[in-house]
Amino acid sequence: MSNINEIAKLAEVSRSTVSRVISNNGYVKEETRKKVQKIIDELDYTPNQNAIYLKNGETKNIGIVSPDFSDVLTIFLSSFATIAKKYGYQVTLLLTDYDKKSEVEAFQKLKQKQIDGVFHIVRSNEWEVLEKYSKYGPIVTWQRVQSTKIDTIFMDHYEGFKLGLYHLYEKGHRKIKPFFGIEKSLNTVARVKAWYDFCLEKQLDPKLDDIIYDLHSSNDGRKIAQWWVKETTPPTAVLFPTDNVAVGFLAEARELEIVVPNQVAIIGFDNTFISELFNLTTIDYPMHLQAENAFFKLYNQLKHKELPLHKLEFKLIERGTT
Repeated sequence: MSNINEIAKLAEVSRSTVSRVISNNGYVKEETRKKVQKIIDELDYTPNQNAIYLKNGETKNIGIVSPDFSDVLTIFLSSFATIAKKYGYQVTLLLTDYDKKSEVEAFQKLKQKQIDGVFHIVRSNEWEVLEKYSKYGPIVTWQRVQSTKIDTIFMDHYEGFKLGLYHLYEKGHRKIKPFFGIEKSLNTVARVKAWYDFCLEKQLDPKLDDIIYDLHSSNDGRKIAQWWVKETTPPTAVLFPTDNVAVGFLAEARELEIVVPNQVAIIGFDNTFISELFNLTTIDYPMHLQAENAFFKLYNQLKHKELPLHKLEFKLIERGTT
């Protein structure tokens, strides 16, 4: 394989001159540039990127560690990759399937200098396991975490969840049933607190012993619809942890001939494109802005910059299901 030394010898120039031509950085006489470039083309020379990364001390690659590939991640990943490209970075998606070992292996890539930083979606391991990798590069998470080693872009889900609850109450509903995601997640804890405080304020029974956790997929939503139709006195309104779960409920409800919103009102969470397709009332969770904030936080640590972050807020998007 050809290398810079061979090109320099054939072009009768210095190695540094060849480097400036390849990188298109620094002054080189036009005649010399053309001569060097001609030899590069004839030899079909391609720079060794690993060697360049090793020399520069960075890969220009950010790892996104996620347990799965969901509709929410599609939106986030698109926005993250777009802003990363603008600043000269690429993105590698590392899926873990909620497996602790796979998650650690993904973080090992930071230690092995295969990526410069990590944006983390949802953890499987305890934070203490993941924090130790912060010495190898910046780590930012989507989850709520209190850590001096891992940064976060979390939004206070207490406020977002309450928006949905108040909306249902204002629509006249008193038999409201909320559903939740990962039980130990601090975002879920905040949502449960919002539900408890809402019930306390409105003098409703929160039925904390009857809470259902760990709903993630549209299939989970379908199961809840099957549960609903069997109930003697089912709730007149349901608030789901994600649009994906809500759409599953809505799809199964149609098959079971449950009339929405006359028999049951439905609210999702995230305002993904699927919520618009299904005319689903939802809580807007500005993922494109969160994605940019996530990259800015990583970039600021990598480059010692202070790029400003977007101000984020939840909004209720009322559609046909309420």
